[in-house]
Amino acid sequence: MNPVLALFERDNMSDEDMVDYLSHCLIEPDAPRPSIETLLHAFIPQPSIVHSHADAILSITNTNHPATILADAFGSSVVAVPYRRPGFLLSKEVALAAMNSPQAMGVVLQNHGLVTWGDTPKAAYENHIELVSQAEKFIEQASNGKRIFAQIKGVEMSPAQRHVVATSIAPTIRGLVSRGQRIILKFEDSNEVMEFVNSSEAEGLTELGAATPDHLLSTKRAPLLIEVSDPNDLDVVKAKIQEGIAEYASSYEKWFTEHTDSQHHMLDQFPRVILLRGVGMWTTGKDARASRITADIYRHTIEILAGSQALDKYTSLSLQEAYDSEYWPLELYKQSLAPPEKELSRRIALVTGAASGIGRAIAIRFAQEGAHVMVTDIQLSGAKKVAQEIATQYGEDRVRYCKLDVSNEKAVKTAFGTTRLAFGGLDILVSNAGIAITNPIDKLSLSDWQASLAVNATGHFLVAKEAVGILKEQGLGGSLIFIATKNVPAPGQDIGAYSASKAAEAQLARVLAIENGPHGIRSNMINPDAIFRNSNLWSPHIREERAQAHGISVDQVEDFYRQRTLLKVSVTAEDVAEAALYLAGDRALKTTGAMLPVDGGVQEAFTR
Repeated sequence: MNPVLALFERDNMSDEDMVDYLSHCLIEPDAPRPSIETLLHAFIPQPSIVHSHADAILSITNTNHPATILADAFGSSVVAVPYRRPGFLLSKEVALAAMNSPQAMGVVLQNHGLVTWGDTPKAAYENHIELVSQAEKFIEQASNGKRIFAQIKGVEMSPAQRHVVATSIAPTIRGLVSRGQRIILKFEDSNEVMEFVNSSEAEGLTELGAATPDHLLSTKRAPLLIEVSDPNDLDVVKAKIQEGIAEYASSYEKWFTEHTDSQHHMLDQFPRVILLRGVGMWTTGKDARASRITADIYRHTIEILAGSQALDKYTSLSLQEAYDSEYWPLELYKQSLAPPEKELSRRIALVTGAASGIGRAIAIRFAQEGAHVMVTDIQLSGAKKVAQEIATQYGEDRVRYCKLDVSNEKAVKTAFGTTRLAFGGLDILVSNAGIAITNPIDKLSLSDWQASLAVNATGHFLVAKEAVGILKEQGLGGSLIFIATKNVPAPGQDIGAYSASKAAEAQLARVLAIENGPHGIRSNMINPDAIFRNSNLWSPHIREERAQAHGISVDQVEDFYRQRTLLKVSVTAEDVAEAALYLAGDRALKTTGAMLPVDGGVQEAFTR
């Protein structure tokens, strides 16, 4: 603290000099870089400091007459400091305000937040809670009897109607704001969001700017508000969204050009918050966690707007101050320190038959590499268990699950609709669900034949059809991965229904490659063989049947399949997952229509 406090005697200090100086004050040289507000905490004499961006405080400071309102709300309990970007000068101003006002419990930073202090952490915290509670009561009294957000007539929709629209148009939004790099969407239509979105005040208030520089980093300066006469007219809605996002990007570029010092490259020019009258709010982020944080912040912004409007009129940073915050060199440097993104970061994958075996291994491997995963299976409890595994390891934001019978068209549409609403779209389909029915052709029942075709052929058609529709709508390309089988090039005895239906899957995958190459959509197959561990396909009945077909005992089945491979190895679901990972990401960007064996080397199954 002694070398840090010595800086208080200085008149000014650049951000770069301050950061460099503080790095030399670290007790441990490899400790994290000190916060930009380190000096603010250090210069205040009391041992414990609490700082927040409390909504009620910001509702008071982000007004046309903050000094008057602060005096009415707090009297001499707080001292106000005009807006200044965090750094040396703000730290010194806050400390001087605290020293010169011994009766004050805290300092209010305009367009920023509240700082309180105390001899102990508890005392500093209790002072903080007391002032925030006082502000909340002050706003509540001012709001009493007022309708802050007047509702526009004719835009109301039921939650079910809103979700139908949101599900339908999410991929369009995702495609438009993912130029350059993919994003993940979050949709929200809570009561507080809808009250604001459907208000006559929303149009003017959304133009005024973010509540604080910190908020701005997540939400950008302003959201995009889209108005349509009939939200149920999806073609019109999509056209309006396209027009709105294009106008937003153009305005952002103009704002950047007018305020830049030419020292920085322009960041992405797309909105982080999109409001659609009658429907709700989408927020964007590099992953679901980031889009959730943006949603949380904009909900706070709505609360701040309501409070400011109840007291006076909401105001925000100037256009230049907003630029200086978003392009603050220290913040840009901090962003540059983020770890490299993983292979499937920013991507959304739907995996069928993911409750066990190959599907489970692929879902977990994709999540490990950064993907957002929709886990589906006809066994809901199994899908839930796998989703919980992923959530525990990689976070609840990254995974969803649902029941899916791939042979049921309605169920398929529901699963993909859930994916659209949860994440905004799709990048990867792993069509894995399958069944194996054994019997010689002359003893095979028609119902068993039809059941095999329904899952192993029609099921792949139904999920591929839905996936391609989303991928085309987004315009970002994508990857279709079909888990076929060694039986496609080398059919087996007494398993004709499986071999024939899987051959249909393979031809479907090839046709999809042909039809969708111009859209950047790749379609490839993986041919595994003899995946025993954690596989529902190799049921006790199938093992017995295969043992009989090969003239061996049941306990010899696994070793028989291992010994027949050229490499003399057992193949696992995790081996197949590695092949799927390759085909899913950019390493296979120029591969489509391919059939990749993962079978240890079965000579008769060589592709010809």
